[in-house]
Amino acid sequence: MSAVASKVQTQNIVIDEVFPHAVATVWKALTSAELIARWLMPPTGFEAVEGNTFTFKTNPAGVWDGTIHCRVLEVVPNQRFAYAWKGGDESNSGYGSALDTVVTWSLTPVEAGTRVRVVHSGFVTPKNDTAYRNMSDGWVKVLQRLDTIAGEES
Repeated sequence: MSAVASKVQTQNIVIDEVFPHAVATVWKALTSAELIARWLMPPTGFEAVEGNTFTFKTNPAGVWDGTIHCRVLEVVPNQRFAYAWKGGDESNSGYGSALDTVVTWSLTPVEAGTRVRVVHSGFVTPKNDTAYRNMSDGWVKVLQRLDTIAGEES
């Protein structure tokens, strides 16, 4: 490993909540394009199939057009769902800086319903500090909406 690579430090956003819904209900909300559009943002080309690529669109910044490029990395029905989350541009600093991360959802049945754990990993410091701060707050709100949507589906 080069001296430069050994100094790269990353941060992860980790949120762990218990939803009062069955695992299958939460899984449906996580893996249905129509429902994802309601709690996160509308995906284009989404299918919960390993290797599938899809995009989200958010606010552009600098030369970045606001497209988030995703690829499904893992699908274990009713248990685990992971996808790559890449966006931004190397020429941007702050909002819109280049981002190469992974979002992993884990579902565990518990007496009260389903333990939902999301880990958004790979934020490089200090380059991705703005994205890390914004998305740390954002994922909390996203999980609240996910809980609401799952409740409507149960």
